Amino acid sequence: MTINPDLQGRSYPAAEVYDVGREKIREFARAVKATHPAHFDVDAAQGLGHRDLVAPPTFAIIIAQRADAQLIEDPEAGIDFSRVVHADQRFTHHRPIFAGDRLVAELHVDGVRAMGGGAMITTRAEIFALTDADGREPVSTTKSSILVRGEGQ
Repeated sequence: MTINPDLQGRSYPAAEVYDVGREKIREFARAVKATHPAHFDVDAAQGLGHRDLVAPPTFAIIIAQRADAQLIEDPEAGIDFSRVVHADQRFTHHRPIFAGDRLVAELHVDGVRAMGGGAMITTRAEIFALTDADGREPVSTTKSSILVRGEGQ
């Protein structure tokens, strides 16, 4: 199956909420070898002026990949995940992620470029924290490029 070139410009709405827990932050920090006490100790984080534990900057990938899954699982996209190679990932943080945040992400397909029998797909996930006033506060923007290899590659 070939990649649908009409994906460019498509958006996928925010789906399920990701509740950021303290233990999830600690587990992620251990996994990426982030050792700052603000990732593990609430008192240390609050001593720096934060309301709770602070996630390492790359924690946003968890929420972004949940948004990416909507594209990968879209039957109209034509993406065979077994042929996907992750090419690039960039983060722009608008504020830190804290324990207690309730996050959602909207996914936007910014580019689809044919490459041989495959395609390079560029996506942007806009991550928001849900607020008490039924609003959304920008948290992070992630940009990702994936290469979907064609048959025989």
